[in-house]
Amino acid sequence: MAEKKGALAGLRILDLCDERGIYGAKMLADMGADVVRPEPPEGDPLRQRGPHSVGKGTDKSTSAAEVSLWHAFFASNRRFFALDPKTADGQAQLQKLIDRADIVLSCDGAFAVAGADLDAALKRRPELVVVDTTSFGREGPWADYIAPDLVAAALGGVCASTGDADTPPLKGFGELNFMVSGVYVAIAALSAMNHVRRNGEGQRVNLSVHESIVSCLEHVLMAYWYHEKLPTSPSMYPRRGSLHWSDSYVVMQAKGGSIMVTPIPDIEAQIFWLVEQDAHQDLLEEKYSDPRQIMATTQRVMEVLQDWVATQDVEPLFLEAQSRHMPYGWVLSIEHVANNPQLKARDWFVPYVLEGAETTGPGAPYLFSETPWAMGPYGGPGADTEALLTEMGWGDAS
Repeated sequence: MAEKKGALAGLRILDLCDERGIYGAKMLADMGADVVRPEPPEGDPLRQRGPHSVGKGTDKSTSAAEVSLWHAFFASNRRFFALDPKTADGQAQLQKLIDRADIVLSCDGAFAVAGADLDAALKRRPELVVVDTTSFGREGPWADYIAPDLVAAALGGVCASTGDADTPPLKGFGELNFMVSGVYVAIAALSAMNHVRRNGEGQRVNLSVHESIVSCLEHVLMAYWYHEKLPTSPSMYPRRGSLHWSDSYVVMQAKGGSIMVTPIPDIEAQIFWLVEQDAHQDLLEEKYSDPRQIMATTQRVMEVLQDWVATQDVEPLFLEAQSRHMPYGWVLSIEHVANNPQLKARDWFVPYVLEGAETTGPGAPYLFSETPWAMGPYGGPGADTEALLTEMGWGDAS
């Protein structure tokens, strides 16, 4: 195997994840860890997930094949090992992969997890780190329940905070809830590995998708528990579309698009800007300078902004606001994101080589100064089996 570079070079990880944890394995692989992903001889079922791209064979005699762009992204920088855990050889190979790993990432019900016998592996190797991901944890009345991304969002409370009070809840694009649990998988793995490096003691981490999602409700839960002590209206609790609980962040319609508008953190600076534009209406009245009337002032500022923003072109409005250190956010379409100058300036889009054809895809959300990452080749089903068998000494007389 060619020597991998990156912040986690030298770390060996076995990836036994499904959609709930695969993003965590990706993050660790992209940082340089040697991540091996076993799959059945016929190929990982997740290779069938769309969207697909028509790839080209490595030579003219090879017919074109559809390649899963989803799998190429989430299974990036892996080595793929084909095995059949129902056979004696497959079971023995799986155990060898476990015994050579520093970290095992697993999701209950994912391929080869049932036959992995991770309890025995931890007894055999007390320095091993195992991160088990389940939908709802291993204890409690929902322990045996399962949930795809959208159901996980509903049961985790995320859906309750989307949409307006009189409309259905909204589903986020893609599977953002499973990306949240994936991030926690990576955090848990590195935290546990840090403990191993310090004390030599392995860890078994029980990670719940449900709890990962609920942890992201942050101030929503705080507002619910302590609403009697907050100077806000009970109307904050129903779903309310783009409205932030403070009423000071609202998506408004400008000319040519939508923009997230807020006078935070400096309402006085926002009023001064409106005065410059002769769009301040009654905001200079004395009652709006009384700090005891901050809620009423905020509400009136947002009303005035709604009128003014409707007369402005969205892009220059966004740029002017940012130049004034006011955190407006232009609501960009997918086309705008794909051509975003900020992402281009950071070389965020990177080439992916799929079945001999090159396409462009998302890069990593971090830049390491001393240990840069790179997108490695994307292999087909079981592409690295022979090389890994050789590394494991499979078939040696010893």
